[in-house]
Amino acid sequence: MQLAAVKRQNEVVANLRLIEEGEATGALKAEYDAAIARAGKVFNIVKAMSLNPATLRASMELYRAVMFGRSELSRAERELLAVVVSRANDCHY
Repeated sequence: MQLAAVKRQNEVVANLRLIEEGEATGALKAEYDAAIARAGKVFNIVKAMSLNPATLRASMELYRAVMFGRSELSRAERELLAVVVSRANDCHY
């Protein structure tokens, strides 16, 4: 994994190498193609796992299970919970 720390005005910010769509091959290209089919693009949250395609695949499987699997919560309720948690964590995803 290539993770470097970049110093910016007295704070350290992690810098993670992202593999872009044009660089992707094999299993990663398959995940990127699926992301494009699903959302029309590859979001950076997906690219953040690009150095380990197996982890990306497992993460997407977990997401599908949570958001689309059997549950007493409706799809809309699950999306609402995701938005509330993202906002509470100051995350724009």
